Order: sequence, then structure tokens, then C-alpha cells
Amino acid sequence: MTYTETIDYLFSRLPMFSKTGAAALKTDLVNTTEIDNFLGNPHTKFRSVHIAGTNGKGSCSHMIASILQECGYKTGLYTSPHLKDFRERIKVNGEMIREDFVVEFTERLKPLVEKINPSFFELTVGMAFEYFASERIDVAVIETGLGGRLDSTNIISPELSVITNIGMDHMNILGDTLQLIAAEKGGIIKKHTTVVIGQSSGETDEVFLQIAAERHSPIVFADKRYYASDWHHKNGYLVTDVVNVHDQSRVTYQLDLPGYYQLKNIVTVAEAIHQLRSKNFDLPAATVARALKQVKKITGFHGRWETIHQHPAVVLDVAHNEDGMKELVKQIELSDFRHLHIIVGMVKDKEIERVIRLLPKEASYYFTRADIPRALPENILYEKAMNAGLNGETFPDVNEALKAALAKAFKEDLILVCGSVFVVGEVSLNHT
Repeated sequence: MTYTETIDYLFSRLPMFSKTGAAALKTDLVNTTEIDNFLGNPHTKFRSVHIAGTNGKGSCSHMIASILQECGYKTGLYTSPHLKDFRERIKVNGEMIREDFVVEFTERLKPLVEKINPSFFELTVGMAFEYFASERIDVAVIETGLGGRLDSTNIISPELSVITNIGMDHMNILGDTLQLIAAEKGGIIKKHTTVVIGQSSGETDEVFLQIAAERHSPIVFADKRYYASDWHHKNGYLVTDVVNVHDQSRVTYQLDLPGYYQLKNIVTVAEAIHQLRSKNFDLPAATVARALKQVKKITGFHGRWETIHQHPAVVLDVAHNEDGMKELVKQIELSDFRHLHIIVGMVKDKEIERVIRLLPKEASYYFTRADIPRALPENILYEKAMNAGLNGETFPDVNEALKAALAKAFKEDLILVCGSVFVVGEVSLNHT
């Protein structure tokens, strides 16, 4: 098979949650374990950091990977979903997995695929672990796909587990209370392995404390050790001091991820770095600061309050659930513009009404959809938005919507594309 034929095979042959939803999920680790055994257990051949959470796990994963790489470690990074290219999911030192490896791996695994019918995610986790082992990496940063306890990535024994936060998302799968969701994500806590919780909460702290106690795992709440202070924007960077609660010592960072919500993530990352240093990772302070200033360049990270055009400003953000949208709305309130245009598309299994209710009513809306079966039709999104007091028009795809917004917008306006990773991923730069 060619690379294109291989990708078509993977997308069409294997059930894919990002496209079809819950029907694609496997609720155990049987297939993952069988694939891993077939490959000779590549997950045992490198050190790792495991990251879960409702929001922020992508940002934290990329920041930690950027730091490890800049500090001289050959670093694997596994994340999902991708924005434009499947190979974004699997990187070594910021470089995407080679096309020939994807082809060869898929050919080799085809008989097993036909036998056990794994999900897309189960197979790609195996591909990532095999690639990392073959590349002889020093350490991998592994982001969970969904949840934690039964996530395919959860066969690893990491140096450190990180859970960024807990919010209401994927309730049809993970549970309909914060405690139930926390219990699923807390499934990545391993015996005698430190876990960093990014954001403490009265509703979920006890869940994590109990799991950690049962597994004799040290647990640290990052926001009880550090806080972000004196933040501001300068030359496209988010500049902030990260302050140690105990001795008030502070370190100044410039982040090339300028979203206001990164203030929470940098606190999580600061504690993760502290814990990795205690495990004999050599992470000099000056190198850490340099890495955080160029996360996008080092790791190829995109879609987090990312400006792709000026006059008018066109910004992409993958916020798609209630907590994510609350943070995005705060970012909008901190931004300067004449008028706001919001291009939004969502998937069917989100809390649509709860998210829409958060959006600013004074904006002009362009309701659209991604080209996947799981997408909510734009006319249904339009009806729900009208009921919430939002005004706008419908468009069959995001690029038609962007074209219309650019035609209407003044130079001082802001055009925001949000609501779904898949909508953001389909934005063509040809318009901008």
C-alpha cells in the first residue's frame, strides 16, 4: 500500500471515536494488550510521563515535551486527535512519524487487525509505542485519549502521572458527576508513582486522595504549591511569574501559547518539572524557560488561541466543552476588537445548550459543521443558538463560513473559529 492507501485503510477499516463517537470505543484493554504483546511490549522500552484531564492536557503535554527535548532528551510525544495530518499524533523531537513506518507497521499488523478488530485508537497507540521503541527515545510524553482507567495508553508504567483538571465532558462515557469522571481519569495513577493534580477541587480532591492512598502513590496538588502572578501580554507572548507558595520565590516565563487559560497549565507544568527533577531528570531553569518560549516551534503545537491572520485578526481555538468555553470567553473579554465574529461548529455528544449559553450575545455568528459523521448539523446548531439569543447564519463548511466572515469584517474586528477540534482542523489558510 502507499501511504495514502494506508491512511484510508486505517480511517475506513477501524472504528474511530473522533469521527463516530461512543460506538467506536472499546471498554477494556484486551485488544491493546494483545497488540502490545504481538509487538514485543514496546511500552517497556522507554521512560514516560502520562497525562490525563478534561482540559489542558494537550497544552501540558506539549509544554513538557518541549522542555524535555530542549534539555537534551530524545522525546516522544503521543497526542490526539490530530488537526490536519494523522502523523501529528506521533512525534519524536517534534518530527512527525515517518510515512514509511506507518505503511510498514499497518501492513505487518493487518492479519492481527482482521482477527481482533481493534479500534483506530488501540492500533495507533501500538504504532506510537513501537515507533518510540524503534527510535530509541529517552522519554515519551503520553496523552490519554479519553478518560484514563480504560484508555489504551494506560498500559504504561510512567515516571510521573499528571491529571490537569476535571470538568463535565464525555458524561455519556465517563459518568455524569465530577466524582465519577475523576475516578475514571484517576485510573492512570499507578502504584508507588507520584501523581500531580493540576487544579484542586472540593468535589474531586477526595477521589484522587483515596486512589493515591490505595496505590501508595505520592500525590501533589500543583495549585497548592504554585500560582501565576503579574501576568501580561507582550509581543505576542503571555508573560507571567510562577510563584512558589511556600517561600514566595518566583520564576518569570514567556509562553508562546498566549491564551489566558495557559496560566493554569503553566502551574501544572511547573510542578511536573519539579517532580521530574526529583527523578534525576536534568532540567536547567534557563533551558526550561527557553523551551516554554518556543513550544509551537519545538513541538508543532497549534489551535490554542492561535492567530493565523491580522487585520482582521483570525484566531483558532479548539475549546469545545463547558469549562473550555468559559476560559475562552474570559480570553475574549481580555481582547481588543471593534466587533466579534464567531465561527462555531460542534459535535453531537457535547452539552450543546450549556456551551452555547456561555457565548457572547453581541457577536455575529456563522454556524457550521466539520466533515465527520459525529458533527452536529449546522441547522440544528443554528436553532439551538437562536433559542439562546444568538444571531447568525448557517454555512455548509468552515471555509465557507470563514470566507463570509472575512468579507464582512472590518480590519479592527476579531474572527474566532471554535467549538470543535475538527472544525478548527478543517480551516484552510488559503483565505487568510
